[in-house]
Amino acid sequence: MANQTIITEFILLGLSSDSHLQVFLFLLFLIIFSVTLLGNATIIVVIKMEDGLQSPMFFFLSHLAFVDIYYSSVTLPKMLENFIAKNKTISQKGCIAQIFFFFQSACAEVFILSAMAFDRYVAICDPLRYSTIMKKTVCRLLVVGSWSMGFLYAMVNALPLVNAQFCGNNTISHYSCELPSLLPLSCINPLSNYVVLLITVLVFGLSSFLLTLISYIYIISAILKIRSAEGRSKAFSTCSSHLIVVCLFYSSAFFRYMKPSSESLRELDKVVSIQYSILTPMLNPIIYSLKNNEIKTALGKRFEIFRFLK
Repeated sequence: MANQTIITEFILLGLSSDSHLQVFLFLLFLIIFSVTLLGNATIIVVIKMEDGLQSPMFFFLSHLAFVDIYYSSVTLPKMLENFIAKNKTISQKGCIAQIFFFFQSACAEVFILSAMAFDRYVAICDPLRYSTIMKKTVCRLLVVGSWSMGFLYAMVNALPLVNAQFCGNNTISHYSCELPSLLPLSCINPLSNYVVLLITVLVFGLSSFLLTLISYIYIISAILKIRSAEGRSKAFSTCSSHLIVVCLFYSSAFFRYMKPSSESLRELDKVVSIQYSILTPMLNPIIYSLKNNEIKTALGKRFEIFRFLK
């Protein structure tokens, strides 16, 4: 390590080195970012304004929308800057900060999704005690707990990077600073970092996933016991949008962080990463707008442009 230059900044290679394609990608992801901000902000505003959307389900949905704004804002602004900038660099501190906030928001999102699954479980499986169990205090504690878990997850993975040294090649074959792309540039063997990452993904990721899965096992079991087709359809419609969002997020995120690192899969890693870190925050408000009748009605009431959703 004595003869190697210590790296203080990294070059993000992004999605393409073609200047013409970068202009197209800039416009494409600018539209995606704008739709993400507008869509999620609209969900938050509508839920805040509508008296009929003050139930725990919509309380969690508004926080999910906020997390999606936070989540996409961690990577997309820098990504957009690099599409048009000649100097596509990010400082070591900036890279670590991006990893920290990315992990914090991603972990907060999965636990809020678990809280939403628990809310649907109580609503469908124990409706008589719903108002007793899902009090405002409980809902707030679940959201605070989600952000606390996100902070803990981010600290455990990002804190060891503060005093880490990186040397040799300073290029990151990605559009953002993701931990699996950064660790190979470490001056020392990053095995311990990989082990910590794997353990935390298993503890935080699988625990939230299991909470969601168990909730849905009980939900589906309860729905199947409903005799009328109309009753089953109505019960399932209250959680179908949430189930779609959960499947989109977990399928891509687990693939990215649970599979072994491989040079041959770098381009696939970028595509998968775009799915859970950029497209999912954009799609969430669209899915809820199309699949949730209360949201559709509220949007149609407040905004003329959304009346077609009815």
